[in-house]
Amino acid sequence: MKKYALITGASKGIGRAIAESLARSGHHLLLAARSEEELQQLSELLKEAYKIEVFYLSIDLSVEHAAEQVAAWCKAQAPSLSILINNAGYGLWGDFDQLTLHAQMNMLRLNIDVVVELTHHLLPLLKQQTQAYVLNISSTAAYQAVPTLSLYAASKTFILSYSRALRYELKDSAVSLSCLCPGPTATGFSSRAGMDALADLAEKFNMSPENVAKIGLKGMFNKKAEIIPGFLNKVSVFGTRILPKSLIERITARLYQQ
Repeated sequence: MKKYALITGASKGIGRAIAESLARSGHHLLLAARSEEELQQLSELLKEAYKIEVFYLSIDLSVEHAAEQVAAWCKAQAPSLSILINNAGYGLWGDFDQLTLHAQMNMLRLNIDVVVELTHHLLPLLKQQTQAYVLNISSTAAYQAVPTLSLYAASKTFILSYSRALRYELKDSAVSLSCLCPGPTATGFSSRAGMDALADLAEKFNMSPENVAKIGLKGMFNKKAEIIPGFLNKVSVFGTRILPKSLIERITARLYQQ
C-alpha cells in the first residue's frame, strides 16, 4: 500500500525540507500552502527527482473552514494517509497593544485552531493504518513567556501541551504523536514576524531547515514525545526549567527588545 504524508506550510522553510526528506524516502505527498506557484514548482521537482506522487492544494489556512477543506481534499486524494505534519504557522513581533487585533487573531487561528481542527478531522483516517504519525511543529519559545512575541510564544506553548496530552490519549492506537520544538531556523521567520532589526542576531544562531527536518523526522519515526534540535536549544530549554521565570522574561525581553 502506498504511504502518503500531508504537510501544511509545505512551500518553504522546515515544511519544504520535510517534504523533500519524505520524498527521498519514498513517501507520496500531499502539500498545502498559500503560494500556488511555489507549490507547483516544488511538486514538479519532487515528482521528477523521486518518482513519487505529489498533490498540492493552494489555500489560505487561516480562513474559516480551511482545515475542513484540506481534510476533505486529503481524504479524496489519499485514503491511506499515514503521516500528518502540522507545520503551518508564523509569528508577529511587537508590543501586544501596538499590533492590530485582527493580525494577532489571524496568527492564533493558524497557529492553534488549524492544528486542532485538521488533526481532529484526520485522526480517524490515520487510525486505520498499521502505523501512523503526527508531527506538530512548536518552538523553543513554548518553554517561556516572550515579551514582544507574547501571543506567538503562548500559541506554541499550547501546541506543546496539547501534543503531549493527545499523545497520551493515542498511546494504545496506531498513531504516534510527536512535537518538534526548533529554535532559530533560517526560514524567513524574522522577516515574516517584522523582526528585520534582529536578522543579524538570528543568523548567528540559525539552524538550517534541512537539519531541523532531519532531526524532527528521526525523532518522529522513533516515537519521541518532544524533539528539540541543536545543543544550544537544548541548553536554553534546560535553563528555562531551572531559572526563575522573572529572570527568563527579563533576558528574553532584552533579546527581543524593539
